[in-house]
Amino acid sequence: MTIDKSGSNVAALEAINAGRRKRIVVRQIKYLNNIVEQDHRAIKRRTRPMLGFKDFRCARILLSGIELMHMIRKGQMKNAGKERTPAQNFYSLAA
Repeated sequence: MTIDKSGSNVAALEAINAGRRKRIVVRQIKYLNNIVEQDHRAIKRRTRPMLGFKDFRCARILLSGIELMHMIRKGQMKNAGKERTPAQNFYSLAA
């Protein structure tokens, strides 16, 4: 897990790791965390005008759709060896 230098994040992860057999490995690297935060910009841009979510279910559905479109646009969706445009990838999910 890549996080910033916040002490509260480290304390929370250490508390979680205390009860686990397989520990979560923590990387506190400033520049890697900036890359991760930049990836969230699309979500922030879409949700800010909405002034938040009404309930958890709506948040889950909307965020999964935004992330799916972001992954398709970045070319992270597996195409089974076929070259497709982002629109074709999206339409293949709906079919």
